[in-house]
Amino acid sequence: MATLIRPPPIDPSKAEIENVLELTYLDPIDPNLYTNTRPLWHPPGARGVYGGAVIAQCLVAAQKTVPEDFWIHSMHCYFVLAGNADIPVIYHVENVRQGRSFATRTVQARQRGKAIFTTTMSFVREGAGGKLLVQHEVNMPYVPEPVETDFGDLRLPQGVDGPFQSQRIDILNSKSNSALRAIQRAELNIASDDSPHPHTKKTRQWIKARGRISPAGGHQAHLAAMAYMSDSYFIGTVSRVHKLWRIPAPAKTTAPSVRTTPSPTTTPPWAKNTENSETVVDEDVLAQLRDGDDEQRRQGMEEYVQNRLRKVRPEVSMMVSLDHTIYFHDPRGFRADEWIFTEMETPWAGDGRGLVYQRMWTREGKLIASCVQEGVVRLKQPPEAKL
Repeated sequence: MATLIRPPPIDPSKAEIENVLELTYLDPIDPNLYTNTRPLWHPPGARGVYGGAVIAQCLVAAQKTVPEDFWIHSMHCYFVLAGNADIPVIYHVENVRQGRSFATRTVQARQRGKAIFTTTMSFVREGAGGKLLVQHEVNMPYVPEPVETDFGDLRLPQGVDGPFQSQRIDILNSKSNSALRAIQRAELNIASDDSPHPHTKKTRQWIKARGRISPAGGHQAHLAAMAYMSDSYFIGTVSRVHKLWRIPAPAKTTAPSVRTTPSPTTTPPWAKNTENSETVVDEDVLAQLRDGDDEQRRQGMEEYVQNRLRKVRPEVSMMVSLDHTIYFHDPRGFRADEWIFTEMETPWAGDGRGLVYQRMWTREGKLIASCVQEGVVRLKQPPEAKL
């Protein structure tokens, strides 16, 4: 059973992400316990439930235990075990300290008595910094505006696009990472200056929660929604800047798809132009493998194509998050149901792990959060020679 108590009907007065992150208070059992009201999403091919959901629900639980004028400013998380979508999650909140200016809470998410996730959060009293402040922030880079769509706020089956929408922007590959240089290339219709150094590349996207977050949710709902979205394609930045690829494992359950897939008799696009080349794989082919539809890749990728790709591009065998940190710079200065720009870069990868930094700005250019994540990034190893 995915929830401890039968889920209530979806509340149409709330945004989809509010319904997804709703918690049930277990006061009769323990005043510090909460549980997921609705089943959590298990992404196709993933080892467990979507990490952003557990991050956000821990924040929702902790926010219920602090005074109304205290706001989250930092959150340090560790993924301990993969969450099982078929088992309820129990969230235990511990009041570590309640001071005049700062409050500290820890939350542990458990399944069947085992910790799957733990986080420590710090809240600050509104206005505690005084009137005279030290201030500075990184400017938002120049990027194309998000494209408004007529279907962006439709309720779609969970697992298709989820409770938020995103629009990816081309990776910034410039050797100088100069925004002006990127604009000049765009104006002159010049191809991206692809740097050979992964640490100079930046992955970028626009994100926002679907629908309109209800007034009843307060700004706490916007903070939880941003925490949920902060895990989107985070550790995946490492594989994208290295142009790695993988064939995802089949999903446990298949959600209805809004995408179209080729018929079995159609030659998949990545299989073309491989007859006469043992070493060259078109960049467009790799892009489709990295960013395309998982089901399409599983159906279309024949073994001989996979083997040829492995000769020129390493294949990811395992990629999971280990930890996740969010610094909330202006917890009341944004709406999660309006466009937020995120930019990610990875300064280091090695020893089977990778590190990624992320910054988040409002559409108007205000820096609202900085995030850090380390994760396991392992490559498929060549078979060992048998004696």
